[in-house]
Amino acid sequence: MFNPSAKGRERRPRRAAAGLLACAAAFAPAPVWLAPTAALAQAGPVVSDVVVIGNRRIDASTVASYLALGPGDVITAEAVNESVRRLFDTGLFEDARITVDGANLVVQVAEAPTINRIAFEGNRVVNDDTLRAAIASAPRRAFTRARAESDAQALVELYRRTGRFAASVNPVVIEQPDNRVDLVFEIEEGRVTRINAITFVGNETFSDRRLRGAIDTTVSNIFSPIISTDIYDPDRLEFDRELLRRFYLARGFADFSVLSATAELAPDREGFFITFTVSEGPRYAFGEQSVVVTAPGLSPEPFEAVLDGRPGDVYNADVVERNIDRMTFIAGQEGFAFIEVRPRAIRNEADLTIDIVYELVEGPRVFVERIEIEGNQRTLDRVIRRQFDIVEGDAFDSRRIDRARGRIRGLGFFRTVDVATEPGSTPDRANVRVTVEEQPTGSLTFGVGFSTQDGVVGEVSLSERNFLGRGQFVRARVVAAGDRQNYSFDFREPAFLDRDLGAGFRVYYSRDDRRDESSFRENNIGFVPEVDFPVSEFGRLFVNYRISDDEITNVRDDASPFIAADEGSAITSSVGYRYVYDRRNDPLEPSQGYFLEFSQDFAGLGGDTQYVRTRGRARAFTSFFDEEVVLSFEVEGGNITGFGGDDIRITDRYFLGGDRFRGFSRFGLGPRDLDSANRDALGGKNFVVARTEVSFPLGLPDAFGVYGGLFTDVGTLWSLDTTRIGGATVDDSAKLRASVGASLFWSSPFGPIRINVATPIIDEDGDEDEIFRLTAGTRF
Repeated sequence: MFNPSAKGRERRPRRAAAGLLACAAAFAPAPVWLAPTAALAQAGPVVSDVVVIGNRRIDASTVASYLALGPGDVITAEAVNESVRRLFDTGLFEDARITVDGANLVVQVAEAPTINRIAFEGNRVVNDDTLRAAIASAPRRAFTRARAESDAQALVELYRRTGRFAASVNPVVIEQPDNRVDLVFEIEEGRVTRINAITFVGNETFSDRRLRGAIDTTVSNIFSPIISTDIYDPDRLEFDRELLRRFYLARGFADFSVLSATAELAPDREGFFITFTVSEGPRYAFGEQSVVVTAPGLSPEPFEAVLDGRPGDVYNADVVERNIDRMTFIAGQEGFAFIEVRPRAIRNEADLTIDIVYELVEGPRVFVERIEIEGNQRTLDRVIRRQFDIVEGDAFDSRRIDRARGRIRGLGFFRTVDVATEPGSTPDRANVRVTVEEQPTGSLTFGVGFSTQDGVVGEVSLSERNFLGRGQFVRARVVAAGDRQNYSFDFREPAFLDRDLGAGFRVYYSRDDRRDESSFRENNIGFVPEVDFPVSEFGRLFVNYRISDDEITNVRDDASPFIAADEGSAITSSVGYRYVYDRRNDPLEPSQGYFLEFSQDFAGLGGDTQYVRTRGRARAFTSFFDEEVVLSFEVEGGNITGFGGDDIRITDRYFLGGDRFRGFSRFGLGPRDLDSANRDALGGKNFVVARTEVSFPLGLPDAFGVYGGLFTDVGTLWSLDTTRIGGATVDDSAKLRASVGASLFWSSPFGPIRINVATPIIDEDGDEDEIFRLTAGTRF
């Protein structure tokens, strides 16, 4: 609402009268003009001339160009009415009248004032530039009351999106000379209106807590001042509906729907109550799956061979989507670019199974004309464009576009991602428009630990996942623990040469005073370039080269002879590979699936060392009680064997402890020279460890993001090239160790925090314990 009565801000009476007339003209159901009724009742005279009066800044010819009439045209009521409408539509005039004087068309106008300056008062949370970008009014543009009111409402909507639903905006006009005005938006921002509660109605299988964990919106808590997901946002609420749908469809509820998602403002306007009303329906299992081919030239056998989802498995819409993607890919490889895979679900209510029939038909021949990207203020276009496996000119494939949408979201660079399809220049052309909103991609991570051996352990890591907007990963890391320092720099380009080929390198330097554990100091400097590429849908292969200088120095006089024998520097030149196969349902917080990793390094391409290092790791996840309890089991093992007569130096052997074997310090278990003054840890050529862990809620409000866990680690470390040097004897047996402990997980606004408290239950003489360990991180 306008407030023209403020002192010093009134329009003069003459202007006020003109303004009321203009306002009436602008908002009346039909334009108002003065004209001889009889002359316009039927076709009138021909226009001889157009006479414009009242114009000051706008040229008469410009005014005449807006009319539907001109010299030589017959004057009619319809044409005059259209001319008046056009004049008002320009927004340049407060009043417009057309009269007929003989054969002359007389156009009388009152020009709208020009905006001299736009100012904002009372805004502290949102800056002027952001407010200015949200309005249509601008300096040197004609002022209209309708536009100013619309701008005020746009600003209110802007504040509502920041959670300030009590915000109000009042546009005030200040008269200036020469028919100019200053437009001032007086703003009361109000307090942030947060979410007090999120409830669900109709959910029988999954608890409210579990469903709150599946959506993006959160309940207000003590960390509300530094997070934003507990602020009501209508767009986020719509996204939550989609997240709920995906959650249920991936768990067998094919008939699931969100009946409503309502946000009720509390009477004190201090918070919202969000309610999702859902209909779960029955839980289905997969029945039979079959392929029907109607497109000529194709047979169903190659497509049936790639189908996932056995009869009896819980129905999962994601599995169906993956099957469609595989079949579309196979059809494309065989030269059928316009094949559409249409799944048809047949529900069997008697046994609650769903048969899926995949029909392969020849689709319409539509091509991609353009892929347009907007909203990426920092990220380069090519980073987004390379997430598409189609380019301009390719056959249009909606599923490949949906898959690209998922890849763009998976980058983690953007807060929101919208991919829309629009008609092209011809019916057989389509445009793809990608709209994104950037979000922070850097992180500053702090780690703190405590052990009976090292005392306080500190780590600082500065990383950027979207370096210079190129999608590159950069990390600088410093670890300090007593006399141990580690400095490293990592760089990775995920799309080398704009292909699905990763390339990067790591440079590191470390100094480790191990005189308390193994009676020597170790210095390492190295360079490791690496490339990686996919070898299957879920598998990726990494290939690397490493050259390093590993030095053992400052060996104590009373050190173990096993260590004294390795004193000095050694150059290592090796090539290696690492294969990763990932079938987890979520790479960050998995609750189902498994992960496999296998690697080997071959040292001996020059240098001073010769060995083969082999290592493997497997981890599986499953969940119980509505997926609130997650159980994981992991097994890891390794071997290193020298060749060419070379023994394995202590710097190349395996050590267990810390995060890799909880309950024991960094070098806390394995072969140890108990006869040396320092009871030196020597490491081993072989290791194996099994880890079992269960995580569960603690009954606290889920907004706190706090979970508990229990774990047990069982394993051993053994084997040296020799167990006797200079009269010293080492127990090299593969005796098992075991530990148990508890964890506290906190998804804090600063980043994930984990606290481990562990104790060994099976250990050997000389083993070193670590009772407590904490890690934490933050983001920017």
